[in-house]
Amino acid sequence: MSNQQPAVVTKEAYLTLHYRLATLDGTDIVTTFNGNPATLMLGQNQLAPFLEQRLLGLPEGTHTTFELAAGEGFGERHPDLVRSVTRATLDENSVPGADYKIGDLVDFAAPGGGRFAGVLREMREDSALFDFNHPLAGQPLRFEVQLISVL
Repeated sequence: MSNQQPAVVTKEAYLTLHYRLATLDGTDIVTTFNGNPATLMLGQNQLAPFLEQRLLGLPEGTHTTFELAAGEGFGERHPDLVRSVTRATLDENSVPGADYKIGDLVDFAAPGGGRFAGVLREMREDSALFDFNHPLAGQPLRFEVQLISVL
């Protein structure tokens, strides 16, 4: 009989796991439980850093759920990230003439070449109000994980 301890998750571990990130009311944001498990290497930005932190030190075979407080996941909501954008800026930096609806996530070209996205909150005649907070900012989350293998 082998008395070997199960492998534990380290910062460079290679994992096969099922995971689910959900809102506290049980709405899945992402889940692998109804399909193939995910295979990933920690430290490669395949999982958000706040999720990777929860996995460190867990032994292979663990099936557990973590509750993440509102600011622990995608950060707190920042009121200064709710901004008005002129219609001209919107047309210039997104899909011109697109028929946006309230609640749409709109992708913008950022000054300096990056991309960023905002949720349309209000459409006005010559401008639009966007919320550039992450859609899950300020929300408590539930993270369930089943570690199938740890290398």
